[in-house]
Amino acid sequence: MTSLTRQAWLVVALLWPVALLNYLDRQMIATMGVSMGAEIVELRSAAAYGLFMGVFLQVYAIASPFGGAIADRVNRKWLIVGSLGIWSAVTLLMGIAHDFTTLLWLRGVMGLSEAFYMPAGLSLIADYHRGATRSLAIGIHMSGLYTGQALGGVPGWIAQSLSWHAAFAICGGIGVTYGVILAIFLREKEDRGAVTTSPLPGPEHDHSSVRWIGYVMLVICFALPSFPGWAVKNWLPTLLQDRFLLDQKSSGLWATIIYASAAFCGVLAGGKSSDFLFARHVHGRTWVSASGLLCTAIAIVGIGLAPDFWIVIACSALYGFGFGMFDANSMPILCQVAPPRFRGTGYGLMNFCGTGAGALVTPLLGKLKDSGTPLALSFAYCAIPAILAAAIMVLMRPRDRDRGVVT
Repeated sequence: MTSLTRQAWLVVALLWPVALLNYLDRQMIATMGVSMGAEIVELRSAAAYGLFMGVFLQVYAIASPFGGAIADRVNRKWLIVGSLGIWSAVTLLMGIAHDFTTLLWLRGVMGLSEAFYMPAGLSLIADYHRGATRSLAIGIHMSGLYTGQALGGVPGWIAQSLSWHAAFAICGGIGVTYGVILAIFLREKEDRGAVTTSPLPGPEHDHSSVRWIGYVMLVICFALPSFPGWAVKNWLPTLLQDRFLLDQKSSGLWATIIYASAAFCGVLAGGKSSDFLFARHVHGRTWVSASGLLCTAIAIVGIGLAPDFWIVIACSALYGFGFGMFDANSMPILCQVAPPRFRGTGYGLMNFCGTGAGALVTPLLGKLKDSGTPLALSFAYCAIPAILAAAIMVLMRPRDRDRGVVT
């Protein structure tokens, strides 16, 4: 293994815990609703609880394009370290808050600070890993997100056993400490944006209109699955409580660990199979991604309508595996559409659309629930955007920009 290869995998190893904390800190409130509602009276309303979860998504969505544009122009190491430090400090502050308004503002600041991480982290990994290991490297990094989501049930257990204040304090303290470690060992890519082999064709052969059509299609494919994705992330614990009368601790653990464990396997399987197929056909990554989306469409219907608890759990596992296959390939497919100097910006815009969809659906499901529409029915309808995304993904015509290959 060469020193460059070792450094490339070291970057993935260093960013994996950051990805874990990125999702753990944002996701933990979805499993602590009962404990927080016992002290914060506003959170007893499903609509207010949906607003509390949704404000993160609204701010995150608006800030994501700026986070991506900045990631393309500054040292990504320090952007990542600063983002981690701020959202971890905010998590600590949420542990000492005692009113809904303060929590709402802090939740918004968390959305702002976290918006700078994903474009910077993924574009840094993509610069270190080109061609044969890109999807696997991205998939391993994404597995950190799903590990964080799986551990999101632990704060619910801590909140029930100790207090929700303690849960925020523990998670925030871990993040601040790891930020110091990251500042010491993480390195920016010295030749960021360089291609590995032959240069791309000149402007007269660049097919820019095809490139932009491909990018727009990718953004749509990224946004549509976010409707069911955020429904599962933010409302599955509540659905299990409503349908199967589980308590907060049990519903949080079942909702997070099963889904996220399956997604962990999905990003690894999706990354490895995508790299294998991509070496043989330029459409390999989109084929794997579309397959994952079809799995999510089938699974979300089962989560909503299946009559048995264990079937719902099996469907949540299928959903997680399929979404993981899709998630592992979003940045690698973007690398086939956008040149290196625009990949942070491109992912930021994708995050804007995807998280914006989540910002719409999260409070909407809360309002529908308060008005008498079962969460189960709302979940089933979320299969429609997943099916549309799979169809669009199959129609994409990507290229291998790192080697100048056009389809």
